Order: sequence, then structure tokens, then C-alpha cells
Amino acid sequence: MNAFLYLLTVLIWGSTWIAIKWQLGVVPAPVSIAYRFWIAAAVLLLLLAAMRKPVMPPSRAWRYLLAQGVALFCCNFLCFYYASQWVPSGLVAVVFSTAPLWNAINGRIFLGRAMQPQVIIGALLGLAGIAMLFLPQMRGHWSDGGMLQGLALALLGTLFFSSGNLLSSRMQSIGLTPWLTNTWAMFIGAGVLTIASLALGMPFDIEPSARYIGSLFYLAIPGSVIGFTAYLLLVGRMGPDKAAYCTVLFPVVALTISTVFEGYQWSALAFAGLACVLAGNLLAFLPMQRRVRAIA
Repeated sequence: MNAFLYLLTVLIWGSTWIAIKWQLGVVPAPVSIAYRFWIAAAVLLLLLAAMRKPVMPPSRAWRYLLAQGVALFCCNFLCFYYASQWVPSGLVAVVFSTAPLWNAINGRIFLGRAMQPQVIIGALLGLAGIAMLFLPQMRGHWSDGGMLQGLALALLGTLFFSSGNLLSSRMQSIGLTPWLTNTWAMFIGAGVLTIASLALGMPFDIEPSARYIGSLFYLAIPGSVIGFTAYLLLVGRMGPDKAAYCTVLFPVVALTISTVFEGYQWSALAFAGLACVLAGNLLAFLPMQRRVRAIA
């Protein structure tokens, strides 16, 4: 069962990046994201009701929910959707895979959590790997800066994601489950995006294509509900450290899909960069005893 949940999480979350790419076009990105989280939040609310779980958070949680909704289900995805206009989806996933490293760094800065030296080394390896992956893509793009802008947005989106994780951790510490908090944070994120889109005069259209509608529901149900549920089950069965290993494999899946659908071109430098990203994540995730044995 653990192997099935692990594989399910990797395949779903590793493939959502190309679905994000397919959302770009006729419908403005903020509107597409709002659609996604209105659908996902409604499904989660129905699941909570079906499981007879509490559906209303306590009053003290609303300030955290507001912050999480804006950071995790609004700004985070705005950055990733717009980054995907310039950057192949697989490379966006590579940047996102460094999120656990940023979680450790931000946890140290904002929460005073201890951070092991290997996490710092892992972060530096990850950033070096990202640079190596992006350098071949920058050939011919230094003048327009589109690729650099996409990289900056992907990094900013990852930092917003990390902030949302810290807020989720804070709410779990006061006894609130991620099922409940994510439901309402998604509603808040969708609401903020809807209001902002209306204020900016963005049309709430639906692109009448199988690719757009299919990718929208894929992102809302498998991407935001099923994938998250599988990951939570893994956390409960294996613990958060082992469950986090699946993020190491996201870039492999995403870059493979990007190679097929976007014509991503591999090079020796790109292979070396991916190896650095994977090594940096593994170095940060593996327990100390296993790291020592691996080095020996």
C-alpha cells in the first residue's frame, strides 16, 4: 500500500506541471487558478461533510487561513503559472523540488528551528543544479530575459509555497488538520483571485477545448485533492521525512513529460544539474545514520 501511495503521489504531482502549461492561453491565469481552487475546495468540503468531520475552523485560525490562502493558493500559483509562459514545465518542477530545503531555511529564520549543516550543503547543491539546468536554456535568450524572468517567478513561487507550509505547520500545532485548513485556504485563495480578476476586468471565460477543460479538472481533482490525500496518507503511514522523498522524484517525471510534449533538449550540463538537484534533496532528507553509511 505504501508503494502504491508513493507512486501515485509522484506521478500525479510530477505531471501537474504540464497541465499548468496547458492552462495558458485564452483564459487569464488568475481566472484559471480561481476555477481550479473553487472546484478543489468544494470537493474537499464535501469530503469533510461525508466523513462527518468538523467543517468550520475556530475563530483564532482565520488570520492564519487568510495568510495561507493568499500565499499558498494565490501568489504561489500565480508565480508558477506565469513562469510557465517562458520556462519548460519540467524546469519549473525542478525549482519547486527545492521547497523542502527552503522550508528548513525559513523554519530556522522565522521559527528558530535547528538546521543541520547538511541542509545548507543540500541547498547550495540544489541551487547549483538549477543554474546548470537553466544555462543551456538561456542560449539565445539573454537579450529578452524571458527565461530569467521565468526562473525568478518560479523561485518566488517556491518561497510563497514554503511560507504556506510554515503557516500550515503553525495551524497543525494548535490542533487543526490540513484537511480543514486547506479547504478554507483554497476558498480564500480562489475568492481573492476572483475579486482581483473582476477588478482588473479579466473575462471569466472557459476555453471550449478538451485540453483546457481536461487539464483544469486534472489539476483540481487529482492534482489538488487526490495527490494531496495520498501524500497525507503517506505522512501518516511512513512519517513526514520518508514521505518527503517523493519530492525528489518530481523533477524526473516532469522533465520526462516535458521532453515528450515540449521538446525539452537534454545536454550533459542538464544531466549534471539534475543530478545536483537530486543529490542536494537526498542529502537534506536522509537521516544522519544513512548519510554516514552512504558516504562510507
